[in-house]
Amino acid sequence: MADHVQVVTTVDSEQAAAELARGVVEAHLGACVQVVPIRSFYVWEGTAQDDPEWQLQIKTSATRMEALVEHIRARHSYDVPEIIATPIVTGNADYLAWVDQETRPAV
Repeated sequence: MADHVQVVTTVDSEQAAAELARGVVEAHLGACVQVVPIRSFYVWEGTAQDDPEWQLQIKTSATRMEALVEHIRARHSYDVPEIIATPIVTGNADYLAWVDQETRPAV
């Protein structure tokens, strides 16, 4: 796996997105979280859904991935939350160094 990842999850309200994003950065599990309003189409329990959601794009180090997933799952309101990680294969070296700095566990 790459040294850095972008993790995506979605929630059902802007307030839930802000609370989850704030908790992620305060726990040093993500250096940056961007929140984007989206519209999701999916099937849940046999019925097609069309819902507004808020997508969180979390930049983190690969070493914090497991703790980040646990954090999201413990605080998420969905039965089956989307948690998808995409490797960051390259990027601004200074930015990625900042991601590493901001995601170091607190001592």
